[in-house]
Amino acid sequence: MDYINKGCCREAERAEIVALGLDQLRLALPVSFHTHLIALTEEIRSSSRLLRDLADRSQVHISRVPIVLNHLGVLLPCLCKTLRDITTYYEDKTLSREIRWRKMYNKMTEEAGGLPLPNRFVLYNNFLSLLKQLLTRSPNFDLNSLEALRTRLLALREQRGIPPPPVQSGPLIRQDLMSLAVVQEPNAHWAEQIFSLPLPSRTALKHPRSSKSYGPFFPWGHLNIPAEPKILFRRPFDNDKISIVVFLNSVDQSPYILMRTIQGGNPWFSMYGVHELCIGREGSALQLKRWSRSEQASKLWAALYFLTWEEMVLFYCTFVALKARNMLTVQIHPNEFKLQREKRLFQAQIIDDGYKHSLIVYEDLQTRGIRLHAAVWEGELRQCPVWTAFVTHQSQSPTWLSRRSRHRVWLKDVQLYVFCKTYRQESMRQNKSGAFELYFVSEEGAKRFREVFSITTTSPGTSGASGVSEPAAGPSK
Repeated sequence: MDYINKGCCREAERAEIVALGLDQLRLALPVSFHTHLIALTEEIRSSSRLLRDLADRSQVHISRVPIVLNHLGVLLPCLCKTLRDITTYYEDKTLSREIRWRKMYNKMTEEAGGLPLPNRFVLYNNFLSLLKQLLTRSPNFDLNSLEALRTRLLALREQRGIPPPPVQSGPLIRQDLMSLAVVQEPNAHWAEQIFSLPLPSRTALKHPRSSKSYGPFFPWGHLNIPAEPKILFRRPFDNDKISIVVFLNSVDQSPYILMRTIQGGNPWFSMYGVHELCIGREGSALQLKRWSRSEQASKLWAALYFLTWEEMVLFYCTFVALKARNMLTVQIHPNEFKLQREKRLFQAQIIDDGYKHSLIVYEDLQTRGIRLHAAVWEGELRQCPVWTAFVTHQSQSPTWLSRRSRHRVWLKDVQLYVFCKTYRQESMRQNKSGAFELYFVSEEGAKRFREVFSITTTSPGTSGASGVSEPAAGPSK
């Protein structure tokens, strides 16, 4: 854990030295070169400040340091090589100072696929700023932005011949730190947390394409959005060429989706309530469809392509839960409750925080990813998602799953994404190890659940048993 302190401070010091060296180089060059040099040195000094700030704050938030360590492992080697390369260029005394600068700027821009050298440090600094927000539990933290920048950094590492970081086995964050990922405000909406929690795994989807939006579109200021909406989350696609903002309307308290796209260099907007849209999956995309009154037909509104299966699942579950729990929703088609291209390996009834839920184990046919899915057992909200959890490499550990009694199974190192305001997962973690407890209504359900993971851990992609237990007394969420 001392890596964050030593690593950040070491590179902060290196950045300061490089900035001083560039200052000396600038003083020896004509004024016409100063603009780019000043921009570069300012960003390098910002890197130094952000690194030291992160190191200082890690002392205060020491229990959260493991959350950012893996991300720092992506950044620091790349930043270090950039600073060393700059030093090599400006210390090359076989060349004139002007040639040193020209060669440095042009060669390092070329090796980064055309990304100008000052902009490379803008990328580093944006990533560091997000890590600080993650460390300090800032409400402004955006996991999707962090993941997008992380992908760009990995590509930059590859372009420059830096070996990829070690593959993380198991979840990125220990179970005892999961509850520290985000501090929720008393009146916070559950959807505000979903995309702020770190992902325990990242399973790439195949054949991603550019996301598309189909409108109808309106220019800025032409949509009727009541004052003081509550933003639940923002999700950028394709390097922010398209963005989705989900918010609560302050008048009817219903969730709406505002979509922004760029056409002809200008932003255009389209907006619908979740109750006016239907969701479905097509390959690596989630498709949102609207009803056209003029054509009396369903029309595609957006095709959103995701880089990871986990993000697709979270967006899908969030949308369905928002729609099902919305007072303006007239009905939901049964197909919307099931994410296409998933195979059900297991289903049984559990008593979960005092409520009757269906527990389903799904396997994604494209990625072979496996997840747990809890849904409402009966009533008006039947099949509505309550929570989901992704099964990571940690499941291969012999201590991950343990059967504690005829009806109780404990899972260690499992992170829940909750799609319900009243659900309290801490009620199911009332044990010394902080494991998550599954209470199966039938003894057979507990037995078959364990068998599913005995099969999947030895033969990934193999279907397990299915057991649907009998109803039991208890309220319905």
